Amino acid sequence: MLYTAQNSYEDIEDKAVGDFGCGCGILSIASQMMGSAYNVGFDIDPDALAITQENCEELEIDMDLVNINLANQDEHLLERFRGKLDTILMNPPFGTKNNAGIDMVFLKRGIELANKAVYSLHKTSTREHIMKKAKEWGVTCEVIAELKFDVPAMYKFHKKKSVDIEVDFLRFEKPKSS
Repeated sequence: MLYTAQNSYEDIEDKAVGDFGCGCGILSIASQMMGSAYNVGFDIDPDALAITQENCEELEIDMDLVNINLANQDEHLLERFRGKLDTILMNPPFGTKNNAGIDMVFLKRGIELANKAVYSLHKTSTREHIMKKAKEWGVTCEVIAELKFDVPAMYKFHKKKSVDIEVDFLRFEKPKSS
């Protein structure tokens, strides 16, 4: 993801990068290793943020961390970053079953916050809907790659040991200011 974001679009090096749903921080850490100027990770789970902090310390990476529920209207927590983040990276929850539509909430918040581009992963089956929303939101959407994720059974409602999910790697770009 990051290789393409940098080498095809110059969206990482010397940029301020936000990572929505940062988890253990892998996207943020990798972007800083690729030369981003500033990184901030956002996650609802304080335990995930603690792991991110440990990973950053181990790798001598400096980044800010924000404990936030991106699905809520915690505008005051995001306000200090408005206009300051060039690129948003995310691998959001896919928004099925218990979290219906959460991927679109993450995406809309990312588009609102990013100055230039948002990179995200979404189920291929939702592509038409996402393209329609991107148009509504006034941004371009490009399918950079079509991938397959092997998702292991993680919840009680999962019936199979694992399942391959078709996933799109998408890039959203805001129009250039005149």
